[in-house]
Amino acid sequence: MTKPPLTLYLAAPRGFCAGVDRAIKIVEMALSKWGAPVYVRHEIVHNKYVVDDLRAKGAIFVEELDDCPDDRPVIFSAHGVPKSVPAEAAARQMLYVDATCPLVSKVHIEAERHHENGLQIVMIGHAGHPETVGTMGQLPPGEVLLVETPADVATLSVRDPVHLAFVTQTTLSVDDTAEIVTALQARFPAIVGPHKEDICYATTNRQEAVKAMAAKAEAMLVVGAPNSSNSRRLVEVGARAGCAYAQLVQRAADIDWRALQGITSIGITAGASAPEVLVNEVIDAFRDRYDVTIEQVETAQENVEFKVPRVLRATT
Repeated sequence: MTKPPLTLYLAAPRGFCAGVDRAIKIVEMALSKWGAPVYVRHEIVHNKYVVDDLRAKGAIFVEELDDCPDDRPVIFSAHGVPKSVPAEAAARQMLYVDATCPLVSKVHIEAERHHENGLQIVMIGHAGHPETVGTMGQLPPGEVLLVETPADVATLSVRDPVHLAFVTQTTLSVDDTAEIVTALQARFPAIVGPHKEDICYATTNRQEAVKAMAAKAEAMLVVGAPNSSNSRRLVEVGARAGCAYAQLVQRAADIDWRALQGITSIGITAGASAPEVLVNEVIDAFRDRYDVTIEQVETAQENVEFKVPRVLRATT
């Protein structure tokens, strides 16, 4: 039986970013150094495949330090943690390793610097996301105010409109964030922004590739987890850029083939915490059903690498 033709546009860049790659390596190196089990507070990155793989190697994932014994190492996830978490670990004399992405740590340092300069901080982010919780937790209560939409800016109650700064979650939609920044600057003309944009290079690059792909593809699949902020933003960016059907899938088994009946082109990308093996799994699923021609849509090249120390230095 002849397979119908399909042009598959493959976004580049896609998948793992440097911060995710570094965090996974830290868990693997900790297991090698100290043996199993090693505890990880929160999912090291938001991807079930990655978490299940590390769990099989001996990592135990928990949500709070209360679930960790004092005598085994604990690793803090790439999303970052409030200052209270390492403080509690130190008080319990625990061995801990911080796998926070360096670009998230940069936002933490920014917030602390603004605080030292007497500024109240406005954070653009998603309530409850571990990165937002971690960043807000770098400073005392009330020193960081959260906004999620331009409408939130209109009702924001600040201590002093002349002494304000803003930071952002690193995995937001570039376009949505720009709208919120515009609203902040209109209401608070003196507000201080980051020296360099907080949204990370990987988030920006993957969104730009999706925009370029959306103009070509009838449908788009984003490989990523439902709790992955950057993956969900890619779906939104694709839909906003004009792709009639944009969906998030964790694995090839999640593809809704009935919704794709009759298509002749599809775009594939992956969030920054999704491994390439899952992208290849999705491509193979299309090859089983279609005569696939792959075209790469490249909008940037990435050569960023965050080094992991050869010898993990844990803090006690």
